[in-house]
Amino acid sequence: MNTSFTSLQQPEDAKHHIRLMKQVLRAQIGDVEGLFEQVRSKILSEIAAARVEEARNGTAWPQVRWDDIAAGRISDEVKDHIRRRGCVVVRQTFTREQALGWDASMLEYLDKNDFDEVYKGPGDNFFGSLDASRPEIYPIYWSEAQMSARQSDAMAQTQSFLNRLWIFESNGTRWFDPDVSIIYPDRIRRRLPGTTSKGLGAHTDSGALERWLLPAYQQVFSKIFNNQFDQYDPWDAAHRTEVNEYQAGTTTKCSVFRTFQGWTALSDMQLHQGLLHVVPVPEAMAYLLLRPLLKDVPEDELCGVAPGKVLPISQQWHPELIEGLCSIPAMEAGDSVWWHCDVIHSVAPVEDQQGWGNVMYIPAAPLCEKNAAYATQVAQALATGASPGDFPKEDYETHWRDRFTLDALNSNGRRSLGLE
Repeated sequence: MNTSFTSLQQPEDAKHHIRLMKQVLRAQIGDVEGLFEQVRSKILSEIAAARVEEARNGTAWPQVRWDDIAAGRISDEVKDHIRRRGCVVVRQTFTREQALGWDASMLEYLDKNDFDEVYKGPGDNFFGSLDASRPEIYPIYWSEAQMSARQSDAMAQTQSFLNRLWIFESNGTRWFDPDVSIIYPDRIRRRLPGTTSKGLGAHTDSGALERWLLPAYQQVFSKIFNNQFDQYDPWDAAHRTEVNEYQAGTTTKCSVFRTFQGWTALSDMQLHQGLLHVVPVPEAMAYLLLRPLLKDVPEDELCGVAPGKVLPISQQWHPELIEGLCSIPAMEAGDSVWWHCDVIHSVAPVEDQQGWGNVMYIPAAPLCEKNAAYATQVAQALATGASPGDFPKEDYETHWRDRFTLDALNSNGRRSLGLE
């Protein structure tokens, strides 16, 4: 696509760009309906295969043990399975005792600094009009627990393993360094026993409108937009590190390239207790990209996509994908879960939750020019205790006691923030 769309400041601008983009893409693709049916057939076949795995194994999610990652014992067959499903559970990334200790220290950190009294409520509306509400997210970034996990050897080895599932070199370009991931400070979730929650509707992150309109994403998805879906590889990192999300006022956005989103469990979690679900097919992004080009979608509509919000997956426009959502298995504190940056995910609703549902969000964001620039901002935020640049400027921790500080960084942490 030769047309570039660089500014979406007003809703009417977005509508104009969407209409123009659809004209260009339809002309470029040719047989849109035929391509969509090819994509749809592939995705539904993979969803059916995932359901078979779920029935046989109790989950469609591949599972590995961290000590096998550390020892280099993960077979090519298992790696291919992770690529096929776009997600993985890493058992005991940290010991259960370590994770439970971090959870207790996190509560102490919150209580010591009177968080319940000072908290002013959500600082953004990033999740827009998703079918369900946001989970119980706390805008805390600089606790000892979070930073200890982020800069640990176990996390560094896990992230390196995950990054190396990607094609990170092509045509003479090294898109990222798989063995160094920057620290990308994100929030925590604390969900109390007895909680009733609507969960979080199905969506993807890492850009919504951007996935159709940005030149870099046009390169990432060129095989789809040129009717060559059989050649599309969601694990090819080419041009992904060149994507920059649109500025969206005060709402959350992501300034880095994440190979995987992820979180680490700080509590044990039982099945059917508001757990994470994914559509375990990374190629399903092609379905999302082509669906708005079909004739039943209004010309200025992208199936619910709006500027500055996540990309929603809905019963109205994507019922077959909603049917493909598969739960993570039961979790132990210290386990971590990871999903490809294109993978559709949601958090299931729960009534009267049994046990805690506590996690800290830690992704894999490999070192590249874009991520290094954000790491510099992270180091500055850490120095003052401010909220990181990708998040609302709530700055709760600037004067908190027992906040993690720059001088507590180990060699992993300093390298991850470009300080050595």
